[in-house]
Amino acid sequence: MEKMNLHKAFDEALAEAVKVNNNIVVLENNQNAASLAAKLASEGKIPFITTNAAFTVGCAYDQIRSSIAIPRANVKIVNLICGHSDFADGRTQQFSEDSNIMRAMPEMIVLNPADAVELKKMIPRIIEYQGPVYLRVSQGDLPVYTSAKDNFEIGKINPLLDGRDVVIFASGIMVSKVMEAAEELKSDGIYARVFNVSTLKPLVPEEVLKYAHGKKAVICAEESVKTGGLGQAIASIILGKGHCTFGQIAINDVFETSATDYEEFLVRSGLSADDIYKTVKRVFNKKYLLLDISVSKSEQNAIDKALVVTQKITALFSGNKKNRDNS
Repeated sequence: MEKMNLHKAFDEALAEAVKVNNNIVVLENNQNAASLAAKLASEGKIPFITTNAAFTVGCAYDQIRSSIAIPRANVKIVNLICGHSDFADGRTQQFSEDSNIMRAMPEMIVLNPADAVELKKMIPRIIEYQGPVYLRVSQGDLPVYTSAKDNFEIGKINPLLDGRDVVIFASGIMVSKVMEAAEELKSDGIYARVFNVSTLKPLVPEEVLKYAHGKKAVICAEESVKTGGLGQAIASIILGKGHCTFGQIAINDVFETSATDYEEFLVRSGLSADDIYKTVKRVFNKKYLLLDISVSKSEQNAIDKALVVTQKITALFSGNKKNRDNS
């Protein structure tokens, strides 16, 4: 499997874009970059803020919200160090909740490419889009699963592997881990349909429901914290729309300590291909129960009588309390 470096791909794609669009301006982030970028956008420029999540979402959240998101400034924020990819620099720099926070911010588009090829296709679409965009880019080399021939569209969920049994929605580095797990699952007779969710927001409900329809289990895999992430977004869409079991593979509600390399960090956080394999098997084999809340006429009469008795007892206690208060 071919691997390509995402940072190199971003540099090359942006360099090509600058050749044909002299309105692009690249800023390295500090807490003033968001306000400066908003000013440049108001003058017709297309600012790209490049940094890591600790300096943008962590330090400049208020400026991003007030100066960029609220006025819908045409600013592109590129987080070049996300999730656990900053494995050696400690908890303050390992910002795993960035995409969750940015998903919650109104007016913000949030993207997370699966590989370098998809990242290169994103850049022209980001430039065309009039409004704020948050782009989450993993460090290092990742296997290439997308095709340069396919167009990238904001909001589109892209199929990578066909399967009849379970659906797995994945984003970013977790796409490659899911594809590894899907191959292993085949040996157990479980065939996964894998989708690359590179647009974390907007997430189109019709797309999710279309692909989840008829499957026994739905799994989500992401390199971000569980709370407010892709998994919870998809769960909220499929809730009440069908009967299936659901599994979420994400970072738990903890601040991790540093690791010697990226892979060690992923394994420690339960984000390895083997973790996905085990989760899919557990969820796929789980029996789901449907709660039958229908009642017969006689049962309804009994319920009504019980409610009347409860009301009388409540009124009696209320009356006693009033008498005690007045005495």
